[in-house]
Amino acid sequence: MNIFDKIKKAPKQPGCYLFKNDLDRVIYVGKAKDLKNRIGWYYRKENQVGKTASLVQRIVDVEFIVTDTEVEALLLEAELIKKYQPKYNIQLKDSVRYAYIRITKDKFPKLETARTIKKTDQVFGPYVSGQSRQQAIRLANSLFKLRVCRKLPKRACLLYHIKQCSAPCINNISEKEYNENIEKAAWLLKGKTQELVEKLNYEMKDYSAQQKYELAKIRRDQILALKNIAERQKVSLKRRYNQDVINYFSAPNKFVVQIFNIDKGIISGRQEFSFAVSLLGDARQSLSDFIRQYYYSQEIPQEVIVPIKLPEQKLLEKYLEKIAGHRVKIFVPQKGDKLKLLAMLKKNIEIGLKAGESSLVDLQNVLSLSVLPRIIECFDISNLGASDVVGSMVCFKDGLPDKNNYRRFKIKTVVGQSDYDCMKEVVYRRYYGLIKEKGRFPDLIMVDGGKPQLSAAQSALRELGLTLPLIALAKRDEEIFTLFKQYPIILSKKSSALKMIQKIRDEAHRFAIKYHRLLRSKKDFKI
Repeated sequence: MNIFDKIKKAPKQPGCYLFKNDLDRVIYVGKAKDLKNRIGWYYRKENQVGKTASLVQRIVDVEFIVTDTEVEALLLEAELIKKYQPKYNIQLKDSVRYAYIRITKDKFPKLETARTIKKTDQVFGPYVSGQSRQQAIRLANSLFKLRVCRKLPKRACLLYHIKQCSAPCINNISEKEYNENIEKAAWLLKGKTQELVEKLNYEMKDYSAQQKYELAKIRRDQILALKNIAERQKVSLKRRYNQDVINYFSAPNKFVVQIFNIDKGIISGRQEFSFAVSLLGDARQSLSDFIRQYYYSQEIPQEVIVPIKLPEQKLLEKYLEKIAGHRVKIFVPQKGDKLKLLAMLKKNIEIGLKAGESSLVDLQNVLSLSVLPRIIECFDISNLGASDVVGSMVCFKDGLPDKNNYRRFKIKTVVGQSDYDCMKEVVYRRYYGLIKEKGRFPDLIMVDGGKPQLSAAQSALRELGLTLPLIALAKRDEEIFTLFKQYPIILSKKSSALKMIQKIRDEAHRFAIKYHRLLRSKKDFKI
């Protein structure tokens, strides 16, 4: 039975569908309220665009699994995605590998960072921040005078003399007492601060009663340090329940999700997931798909804070409640601290992106480009009168100068002063050369100037039989001229897209003037 016969006989019930390729591998798993209607959706011409078209071209078979309810279909979908890891579904892999703190198995153990762990290891974490992990190690070492050396030396080091190590190397502390300190360090790393304070307080009183005042003083100092830490950990968000705050960044070739875990008002962790391509749906659907798969194997808080209303949000809440065994609320804030947390997350994601990438996404949206303009080439003409006219071309890759691909041009075919003809010549020469070299064309071409310079560049490309995205940036009012709009685009001075193309234009201008001055200095030297 071919796939179309299977689709015709598909049940009009809730359940999951599994698309397979010619190698009989599952490439996509989906859920539906009505399996027949949902699968038919993929084969309507108006829906076969972008990632959906790419998926449909590879489908040769489909399987159905019927469920009683939509919630059951959601649960089954998450299990099937986890099992098959299909190419076109979300692949839940952290963008970074977080490290743990491990207690070594030496005679006198120490604390160390561990990125790969075994079942028999005693570890704490994972720590999403390297800084917080190192702070935790330093604090435990300092409070309980643990050793930090790789191998026990034959004599005490400086740390012993400044009272930062108990010096097991010279038998200054018994193995039993040292292991008690290791146990206290473990309590600290587990977050059992209150229990640890109570234990230390008991020991302090006991040592004081035995008139061991030096040991009692050490316990008192440890208690004070722990209480100070507890005070510093308090934050302004006062809640009696747990929350996750989730935000995202969506680009044509990337979908990034970041999560803040909030434990009773304290931000206790952050996770980030990055995917090579966005999912089959829009940003709302992509975020909903991520949440379904992420929480299938993670602890679910009482509240999940998101920036946008999700498709089938009520159904998603029921799905989360079914897994969690408690009430779960998905909340879209309009104001207040929760909205500020979402903004903070968005800023964190943008900072973590490759340099200039968020500006390039803004530029892509402003110019309605089909691809992200990772490679931009910009041309400028420099002259003093009719003599020594030169052209420059600078190349920016991922928002940064790619100086190996800068080019300089002496004008050869233009007599007199004509910015139009000079621009046409340098653009023609650049891309005639690329055609001969079979080089990579840029995602966007810029020229310094207005409509005349834009027309000159367009004429050169037309003669070469090329159709490439092309804009001109005029200095006076920073107007952006395009081939498909009658009037120029004027952006806010704060626009990241405008700042990006201004930076590129200014670099092209600087490079042209530098070449012009070089030629003038050579001419003056000959005289």
